[in-house]
Amino acid sequence: MIMTNITFIGTGVMGQSIIKNFLKAGHTVHMYTRTKEKAMPLVALGALWYDTAQAAAVQGDVVFTMVGYPTDVEEVYFGETGIFKAATPQKIVVDMTTSKPALAKKIADAAQNLGMEALDAPVSGGDIGAQNGTLSIMVGGSQQAFDAVKPLFEAIGQNILLQGTAGAGQHTKMCNQIAIATNMIGVCEAIAYGKKAGLDMARVLESIATGAAGSWSLSNLAPRMLNGDKEPGFYIMHMIKDMGIALDEAERMELELPGLKMAKAMYDELSAKGYDYNGTQALIDYYEM
Repeated sequence: MIMTNITFIGTGVMGQSIIKNFLKAGHTVHMYTRTKEKAMPLVALGALWYDTAQAAAVQGDVVFTMVGYPTDVEEVYFGETGIFKAATPQKIVVDMTTSKPALAKKIADAAQNLGMEALDAPVSGGDIGAQNGTLSIMVGGSQQAFDAVKPLFEAIGQNILLQGTAGAGQHTKMCNQIAIATNMIGVCEAIAYGKKAGLDMARVLESIATGAAGSWSLSNLAPRMLNGDKEPGFYIMHMIKDMGIALDEAERMELELPGLKMAKAMYDELSAKGYDYNGTQALIDYYEM
């Protein structure tokens, strides 16, 4: 039986679109977000709002979370009015935040001690993927919990894979972010070069986006760069957070990642100039300052 009583905590750029897709699929969505006003458009569509994570979590058979930082994840699960205060046997919690693998394991252990199950399930695909229900979902946890939640994942994503035990989803997302970070440098440098050469860059993209250089960033973010569109599909401050997690994990594994270090330094420079709330495609400004 498909579980249709969902709790969702966090209604940011991605969370809003995910909740809309759950509602379109006919699921009941109970939600909590720290700023009630941000939730009102979803309430108008039929979602139900609660004033604490605990109150919302009581309602759901499956509790999804998608918040900003690992500290937010800690608070929403282990806080005084957090999800684990609403623990009931067989409830499944699914953290879709890009967070620390060690924290995913901590949540899974705590859930197990309460007779619950936990999945870490970060996503890729940006605001476009969230809107279209085509997210790539990288999952860590048990096969049993994955099988139970997969019908819900299918309402919001298309490429849905169990990568291993608790924390494996987060490690997979780190691989994703590492690949994106250095690819974005290549996209920006291609545009900067093409402009200096006097080329029509929209026309250039028609040629290179479908060739060997093709990537999601080249197809979806490069046009935004050309149009001066810095609106976030994914905030620069969150990309910096993700790169920091990846670099910390790499150091723990005694792995050197010079490309990732360079990308983070570039984004750190933009952050210092006030770019935190811009989309990651604003990296193009690094070349135009």
